[in-house]
Amino acid sequence: MIDLLLNPPLFLILALVGGLLIALIAAPLGAFMVWQKQSYFGAALAHSALLGVSFGLLLEINLTFAVILISLLVAISVHLIKEKTKLSSDTLLGILAHSSLAIGLILLSFQTDIQLDILAYLFGDILSIERLDVFFIVILGGLVALFFKLHWQDLLNLTLNPELAQIEGVPTRKVQLYYVLLLALIIAVAMKIVGVLLITSLLIIPAAAARKYAHSPEQMLGISILIGFMSVLLGLLASLLIDLPTGPSIVAIATMIFLISLLRKEPV
Repeated sequence: MIDLLLNPPLFLILALVGGLLIALIAAPLGAFMVWQKQSYFGAALAHSALLGVSFGLLLEINLTFAVILISLLVAISVHLIKEKTKLSSDTLLGILAHSSLAIGLILLSFQTDIQLDILAYLFGDILSIERLDVFFIVILGGLVALFFKLHWQDLLNLTLNPELAQIEGVPTRKVQLYYVLLLALIIAVAMKIVGVLLITSLLIIPAAAARKYAHSPEQMLGISILIGFMSVLLGLLASLLIDLPTGPSIVAIATMIFLISLLRKEPV
């Protein structure tokens, strides 16, 4: 085990780099998900990822690309339908989440000649990350960094008071759509790390834990990144030392940090 840590093989280096990059990218997106109370939206997108897997297998294309495509389509559909219906957001997202998951499972059931480890997609397999996956993550990181550099204050204003933000000239619909598309992208790209069922947890839990320690949005972002890094590092270590499933271990560590944070009073 010591030799493995001192001279890590390539798959372990890729897993560590990919996990830390996802934690870094997830921090700002997760913070605004917590502030805007959009956790169910993340869950809906996560469920749609399995539909992307089934379409990827059906069309015989790269599964990561297929998941990204379907997640983007679902995100845009949610954004458009929400503006044209009187249904509540929770109702609409619930319909889309469970229907996309059901359709994905039905399509998979017809492909009997394909051997697929469905648990790897549901709960993740960070140790299977390849160079191409890290490449996708780096590109996504650049997009997220550019978006928040341009629209950090706009998103804060939109979160605090949407009507006032619109009066002040913030392009609220465009900013919110870009944010939703980035959420779809991170969910699609991070599927290999913690899986469809756990990716929303990686977005929400570090941000929720950081809220207990932060006195400003910027502090919450920094602490959320730190908690994400700790979750990935300790989750990987637990997986190596005691042979636990890696994706769930990362989320479990994040959950433990969140539970510890509950002992602290929120900053005034």
